[in-house]
Amino acid sequence: MRTIRLAYRDDDRTPVIFCIKEMARRHYDVDIDVVKIKGTEEYEAALFDGACDVIIEHLEYLFDEATKGRKITMFSAPSTGGGLQLVVPSGVRDVADLRGGTMAVRSSGQPHAVTLWLRMMGLERDVKTVIVKDSEVGRWGQWKKVLSGKCVAAFMSPLYIPEALKGGLKVLVVPDVPIVGHFAQACLSRFSEENPELLKDYVRAGIHAVCLMLLDRPRALAICSGEPMKRLGIADRDELERQFDSIVSSLKARPYPTPQAIANSYEIATLDYPAAAGMNPMCLWNLRWVKELDDEGFIDRLVEKLSKKHR
Repeated sequence: MRTIRLAYRDDDRTPVIFCIKEMARRHYDVDIDVVKIKGTEEYEAALFDGACDVIIEHLEYLFDEATKGRKITMFSAPSTGGGLQLVVPSGVRDVADLRGGTMAVRSSGQPHAVTLWLRMMGLERDVKTVIVKDSEVGRWGQWKKVLSGKCVAAFMSPLYIPEALKGGLKVLVVPDVPIVGHFAQACLSRFSEENPELLKDYVRAGIHAVCLMLLDRPRALAICSGEPMKRLGIADRDELERQFDSIVSSLKARPYPTPQAIANSYEIATLDYPAAAGMNPMCLWNLRWVKELDDEGFIDRLVEKLSKKHR
């Protein structure tokens, strides 16, 4: 069986990762060696020092690496966007009520996406931002600054939102900023050139996993109730299902990134890595495998097959 080493940092990614692993093993003769690399420096070095073949999150630094002559291929984007939710005090009725206030912004992830959202909403000059580290408030605990009255809003992963709601905050429904989002994947161009059929089968497995999560919840949950549930530290089945549904809500069967998502993600990257400014972000993307599978009818047949099982 052929092998691909897939590296990730955040255990929140494991439901998707282990569904990919299982579909690859069952259907496409590919063994996914799942490698967790927690430290950011180690993770960012992994593609280049041979620790992995593919990464599945945090691609922004690759724009900077490309300016240094690194040959990189981004090839899949199965997320519809950032997938975050805005928590606000109960008295806030719409985004206009945020004017004059300060938003609490998480330091990790894509903090500059908040700047793009404020611009999109016409609030860039009217709402300030303050960086609040997880080390100060706990993982995704920026909502505590809202509850204390120091801030008017904070974006949160829906995986961590129940505690904020219990504290008396509410979710204000707002448009999502188009970005490449979670579960986007990349490898070295050399790897894709030397292993085109292997990578195509890996992309098959990735699409199959996402379609399974979207269309066959029981089977996908059965996979997630194993190693992902353990890695997430979840003991309660209801909580697993809640987190599973939150992840699924941001997935799409055809993992094409939109032009606006690429543009926004690139702008976010250049705020952290100014040396990347001026390059064409499209030069890192190769959607050949997704396009071939789509043109061959693979995605349509898969969706039809999985949909029939639950009619």
